[in-house]
Amino acid sequence: MNLHQVLCKPLVTEKGTILQQDGKYCFIVANKANKWEIKRAVETAFKVNVLSVNVMNMHGKKRRMGRNITQEPSRKKAVVTLREGQSIQLFEGV
Repeated sequence: MNLHQVLCKPLVTEKGTILQQDGKYCFIVANKANKWEIKRAVETAFKVNVLSVNVMNMHGKKRRMGRNITQEPSRKKAVVTLREGQSIQLFEGV
């Protein structure tokens, strides 16, 4: 998998901004990406050192529109822990 295809988008939430104080950043990643690919993609894209990567599979929720039931697509979320003193400038000031 190409390193540019691994990271889909940063995940900016209330819980994610609290985790940033500890040096942890959240991303939505490709469903087939593993921890090693995520680590390599973050290190090359943002020029930082990654200590650990935690990955969660977020199953799509079922939604009801009238009598039709649809399901959102499943996605994968990654929480990346950086080395002490490093940060990603993309998240600063959001």
